[in-house]
Amino acid sequence: MSLHLRPATRNDLATILQLIRDLAVYEKLLDECVSTEELLDQHLFGEHPKAEVVLAEWDEEVVGFALFFHTFSTFLGKPGIYLEDLFVKPEHRGKGAGKALLVHLARLATLRGCGRVEWSVLDWNEPSIGFYESLGAKRLGDWSKFRLTGADLESLAVEKQN
Repeated sequence: MSLHLRPATRNDLATILQLIRDLAVYEKLLDECVSTEELLDQHLFGEHPKAEVVLAEWDEEVVGFALFFHTFSTFLGKPGIYLEDLFVKPEHRGKGAGKALLVHLARLATLRGCGRVEWSVLDWNEPSIGFYESLGAKRLGDWSKFRLTGADLESLAVEKQN
């Protein structure tokens, strides 16, 4: 049995969407998961891709993924990688797929001249927090995450500037 990582292709859209839905179930957020294959195709493989996906395969079965995109740090003056989602199917956890995906992102960040890799974790997800800390990741305790979505985003978008 062996683990293999590879970049996702258009042929993987159904698999990526299923992994996203599996993650949403795990995070108790399935009601917020409205992604479609069409949206993923447009934004992952369209004319101007916004993100990338790496798949983890165990003996040719896709068992996990990492979806990420580039950010920029004004303080570092360098790009970074933001890990939007990392998910390994429960029955394949503990076999090294999650660590392999993070090692891959760390290497990719280094090769691309990035200054950091960042991500968010739900506060209740102690198994993941422990896993990330075991790899040397640090919690950013003095930062709060903010988000604009839906009607609030639309309302702000049409505000008149002073």
